[in-house]
Amino acid sequence: MLDFFHQAYADPSGAAARAPIIRTLGFDAPRSALLGAGLQPVRLVAPRLSATPRADAVMGHAAMGHRGKCLLEVLLSWDDTPLLITAADGEQPQIFAALRELGRQGEAVPQHMHFLDLLHLPRAASMAYNEARMAQMADWLARLERAEPLADAQALLAHQAHLLDALGEARRRGKISGSDALAVIGASAILHPADYNPALEELLVDLVAAPEIPGRRLFITGTPHEGLELYQAIEAEGWLIVGEDHAWGQSFAHAPCPPRIDMAGGRRIASAATACGADAVLHLSIGGDEAAPWQEAAIRRALPDMAFTALRCDALPDGPFLTRLRGEAEPPRATKPPRAAPRKGDKRSRKSLESVANFNAYQREWFADLRAKVAAGSPFAMVNANAPQEILRAMDIPFVVNQWWASIVAAKQQSRRYQSLLRDHHYPANVEAYSAQGIAAAFDDDAENAPWGGLPRPDFVHAVATSEPTARIFAEWAQVTGAAPFVYEKSNDPRMDLYGDWWARLPVDWENALEPERIDLMTAELREVIATIEAKTGRRFDEARFRAVMDLVNEQEDYYRKTRDLIARTVPAPIGIVDSMPATMVPQWHRGTPWARDAARAFYEEVKARVDAGLAACEGERVRLMWVGRGLWSEMGFYQKWEESHGAVFVWSMYLALAADGYIRDIAGKDALRALASRCITMGDELRMPTWAGPWYVHEAQTHTIDGVVALSDADPFVVRALRAAGYPVLELTADNFNREGEDGAAIEAAITAFIEGEAGQRAAARATGR
Repeated sequence: MLDFFHQAYADPSGAAARAPIIRTLGFDAPRSALLGAGLQPVRLVAPRLSATPRADAVMGHAAMGHRGKCLLEVLLSWDDTPLLITAADGEQPQIFAALRELGRQGEAVPQHMHFLDLLHLPRAASMAYNEARMAQMADWLARLERAEPLADAQALLAHQAHLLDALGEARRRGKISGSDALAVIGASAILHPADYNPALEELLVDLVAAPEIPGRRLFITGTPHEGLELYQAIEAEGWLIVGEDHAWGQSFAHAPCPPRIDMAGGRRIASAATACGADAVLHLSIGGDEAAPWQEAAIRRALPDMAFTALRCDALPDGPFLTRLRGEAEPPRATKPPRAAPRKGDKRSRKSLESVANFNAYQREWFADLRAKVAAGSPFAMVNANAPQEILRAMDIPFVVNQWWASIVAAKQQSRRYQSLLRDHHYPANVEAYSAQGIAAAFDDDAENAPWGGLPRPDFVHAVATSEPTARIFAEWAQVTGAAPFVYEKSNDPRMDLYGDWWARLPVDWENALEPERIDLMTAELREVIATIEAKTGRRFDEARFRAVMDLVNEQEDYYRKTRDLIARTVPAPIGIVDSMPATMVPQWHRGTPWARDAARAFYEEVKARVDAGLAACEGERVRLMWVGRGLWSEMGFYQKWEESHGAVFVWSMYLALAADGYIRDIAGKDALRALASRCITMGDELRMPTWAGPWYVHEAQTHTIDGVVALSDADPFVVRALRAAGYPVLELTADNFNREGEDGAAIEAAITAFIEGEAGQRAAARATGR
C-alpha cells in the first residue's frame, strides 16, 4: 500500500479522481467544503524547477523566493483546471496579486481562479471574517462544473483524521519511517477520501506486523516540507523521523489553520518531541523562509535537556546540508575579493529648511521625556509603522515607532553591534533586521553606546502581520520583555476586478472603495486592543478625544498633500528628498498632536516661500530623479552627490507622497474608528501590492516630471514594470537600506552616475527640448 500513497504524492495529476478536480495552493484549503461541493481537491506544491525564466521576467530582482517563483512559473502556463489560492503564507497573496495584475494587463493567467483569504488567529473577528470569505468561495464554486455534492464529506474527513492519528502512533513505535509517513499524510490532500481511507486502513493493518525500524529518533520542525527529499536524506544518515511540527506534517488533518502568532510554540514543540520519544530536535529553515528562524530561540528555551540543531537549507539536500547535519566542519569558503572600504568622511547632507532645524532637538527632548515618564511608572508601547497609533495617542500611552528606533540605531552606527546582540541570543541578524532592533535593544546593557540612552522595556507591542516574520518577531519580543503583544490580522483584497486609482478614492470614499469585511475585521481588532489597554492601565478610551486626534492627523496630512503638489509642479524643485524625508517622517511619528500638525504647516509654508522666491534645491537642475524604496537614513548625503556634478536632484520619495495620499480619511458624520481601520488595512498595499502600487508610482512620476527612477532592493517588481511600461528608465540596485555591511558603495555610485549620464539624462534632455 505504501506504493499507492507514494505514487499519488509524487504525481498528483495521475491520481485517481472521483469528482472534477480543483487544485489548491495552500495547506489551509477547506477540503470539507470543496468535497461537499462535488469537487476533489488536489494540492499544488512548488515543483522542483532549476530555472524559472517566465517568473524571473515578471518578478525581476524581487524578494520572492525560489519556491514562489516555481509556483508562478507553473501558473503562468496553467490549463483550465479551477485553482483555489489561500493566504497560507506570505508568498501566496503575492502570487495571486501578481496573476491578477498580469490578467488586468491582458496576459494569460488561470481562467478559473479564486483567492480565499482565510485568517489564522483564533479570534472571534477572524472567524467572522473567514465565514464571509467562505460564503464568497461557495458562490464561486457554484459557477464551476461539479459532480453531485458529497453529503458525508465531514464524516469521511473525521474518520481520515482518526486514521492518521493511528499512523502517527505507528510511527512513534518505529513501524514506519518519517519519509513514508510524510508521503501518506500528503496523499490525503490529493486522493479522494473514499479511495484514501480504505487504503490507509489496509496499511495500518500491515504495519501491525511490520518490524521496528532502528535509528536515532528525531523530531522535525520549522518550514513546511512539500517534498520527501530532505526527510529521505536525513533518514539515510541513520535518523528515524518520529514526528514533526509543520503544516504538511502529522497535524495536517487536525489543524489546517495554525496560528501565525503562537506564544506557546516552543513549549508545544518540546512537549510533542518528548511524547514521540525523540532523542533530538532538528529545526529547518528551507528556501529562504524568513519566518522559521524567529522560532529557534523559543524552542531552545523550551528544550534545555534535549539536543537541538537549527539549519538553513534549500528544498533539495546538497553537500553542505549533509555536512552540517552530520556536525562535520565545513571546508573553508573561497576568499572573496575585498569590498571597497566603508565610506568615511562623506559630506553630511545639506539641509535648506529652517522649519526642520529643531526636529532633532525636539526628538531628543521628547524621547528623554518619554524615558522619564516610563521610569516614573507610565505604560509604554512599541508599534510598527503601519500599526494603528492613534488609539494610543488618544489614551495618552507613550509609544515609539519601531522603524524610527531602527533608523536611530543605524544613524548612531550601532547596527553591527545590535546584529551581534541578536545572534548571541539565537535570533537571526539578517532577517527583517529593520523590524528587529527593538528585540536587540532589550539585550543592550551598554549604557555608554545605547542610542539616546536606550529603549525602555515596553508594556505593549503592536504590529500588523504584513510579513511572515512579523508575528514571530513580536511574539518573541513579548517573551523577552514581558510585554502584551497584539498582532493585527493582515487581510488581503481578493477581488479580481480592482481599481487602480486608490489615491483618488480612499480619502473621502473609503467606505465604498474598501470591502466592509476588511473594515469590520480591523475595527473589531481595534476595539479589542482598546479593551486590553483599558484593563491593564485603568485608562479609558474617549471618543471625543479620539476624533480630535483624527482631525489633527487629517490637517497634518493635508499640509503634506499641498507640499507634495507644490514640489511636483515646480521646476526646478524647491527642495529635494534630503529635506522632504525628515520633514515628513519625524512629525509622522507624532501625528495626532498639535506639534506634528504645526510642523507640517511650517514645512508647507517654508516650501511655498521658497517657490515664491524662486529658490531651488539645485540651481542647475537638469535631471529629476525618483527614489523607490526605503530611505538611506544613515547616509542622507548620498542623495545630493550628483547635484553639483550633474544637476541631478532626487525630488520624490515614498515618504511625503504616501503621507499626502495614504493617510487622509474623511470622518465627518462617520465612524472615526472605522475610518482608522480603513487606513490601516491598506498600509503597505499602496507601496508594494500589484494593481495598487504600480499605477500610483506612474501617476507620481508623471506629476513630478521625473526623468529617471532609482529603485532599492525592496521595490515591488510590478512597480518597476509599470514605470518602465510608462517610458521611465529604471536603475535597480541590490542595496539594503538598513544592513549595508559589505556593500560596494563605489560600484553603486558608479552605476547611478552612468544612469544619470545615460538613460535618465537622455530623457531629461528630450524633456528640455520639448521632444
